[in-house]
Amino acid sequence: MAALISAGLSGLSRLNGSARDGLSRLNGTARGGLTRLNGTARGGLTRLNGTARGGLTRLNGTARSGLAGLAGAAVGAVAQFLMVVLVTREAGQETAGAFFAATALCMMVASILRMDAGNGLIYFIVRSRPFGYRCTSGYVRAALVPVTTLSLAVGAAVFVNASDPALRVLAVALPVVTCSGIVVSATRGFGAMRPTVLLDGMFQPVAQLVLVGTALLAGLGSVPVLAAAWALPSLPVLLLASLWLHRRLPYTPYLPGTARDLWRHTWPRSLAAAIQAVFQRLDIVIVAMLAGPAEAAVYTAATRFKVVGQLAGQALAQAVQPRLVRALAKGNLPRARELYQSTAMWLVLMTWPIWLGYAVLAPWLLGAVFGDGYTSGVPVALVLTATMMLSTACGMADVVLTSAGRTGSSLANLVAAIAVTVALDVLLIPGFGALGAALGWAGGMVVKNLLPLWRIHRLYGLRPFGVHSLAALKPWRAS
Repeated sequence: MAALISAGLSGLSRLNGSARDGLSRLNGTARGGLTRLNGTARGGLTRLNGTARGGLTRLNGTARSGLAGLAGAAVGAVAQFLMVVLVTREAGQETAGAFFAATALCMMVASILRMDAGNGLIYFIVRSRPFGYRCTSGYVRAALVPVTTLSLAVGAAVFVNASDPALRVLAVALPVVTCSGIVVSATRGFGAMRPTVLLDGMFQPVAQLVLVGTALLAGLGSVPVLAAAWALPSLPVLLLASLWLHRRLPYTPYLPGTARDLWRHTWPRSLAAAIQAVFQRLDIVIVAMLAGPAEAAVYTAATRFKVVGQLAGQALAQAVQPRLVRALAKGNLPRARELYQSTAMWLVLMTWPIWLGYAVLAPWLLGAVFGDGYTSGVPVALVLTATMMLSTACGMADVVLTSAGRTGSSLANLVAAIAVTVALDVLLIPGFGALGAALGWAGGMVVKNLLPLWRIHRLYGLRPFGVHSLAALKPWRAS
């Protein structure tokens, strides 16, 4: 019996040992599986969080750049607005209208002479980033040499032939005004918004305000003196932007074909930029020619709020254009759609309250700000409000079109817009004065915005509003 009990206990011991070994192996396998599963889950979550952080970083980068540009645009808009207020209040309507027409003509000619070389440089500098920005100095020289030569020739011709002293003053400043815009634009090709914000957005308009205001308060309110005060800040802008660019450009020998590549890409847009410059400034010049400087002063004062929407759009366009070029060059339509719809939403949110407020307050605002002689511009203000609200609702359709390389289509759209504007101006200004100019400008703006909107929808299926419109606000609500 003792032997039987001993044998049974020995069997049970072996059975328990086997069971314990089996359970240990099972637990080890289970723990290993759980460890691998947790590792896989942690890796997946890490990759997901990295992707989410990358997306938010890209979106916040666009938003930060847009905010920086908007800050500069806001300072510039306020400074330009105050300059118009000073001129309309301290100088007579005839002097104010002549000054506004002369400076508008100078900006129009300078924009034509730039031939959109600034945006061409942005395009090539952005694309040279993967190669360490090699050959970019050659592109800068290829852009500046013909523009400088041409602007010197045009300035000399105007100086010799013009009888108006104000035009002769602006002819001397024309090469500097022209080239400063190109150099500042080139800095954005490196992804830097600071030179544009500080120099073009803040320093230049504030310096113009200070110098023009000083001349007026000192009793030197003649048109030639005001024109010189307005043009002078372009010189330090050119020098400082050139210094910034020189420090970042790797010097490389000029390669044959660089100029050909630059202007082959840029020439259709050069014509478009020239037409755009005419479209933006010609109305003031035509009003001064057909209805006199006093009507030009009323038109300028009533449409002064137009610069708010234009500068807001310009600030966002400067921030988003390099990103759009990269997205469309890679065929990344979802990213391009996100950028387009996000900026359209922000344009509407930033500008529509201003337009609606201006429409309501225009009868009081024009007289209180510019003087009693400017209350006749209320109908012009109402036309401006409706047109700018429609324009911002279309988003940056033309920027998308040109970022995709469709510069020929952009040119055709602008030709149609300027043709409508000039036809309506010539037809309406003699009978309606400033209101006729506003209606002509509105007709051109409708054409200018709806044609590229239709084009990018047909080519890429892009709409100004969609799934990314409200999503663009999420990082801001969370911050």
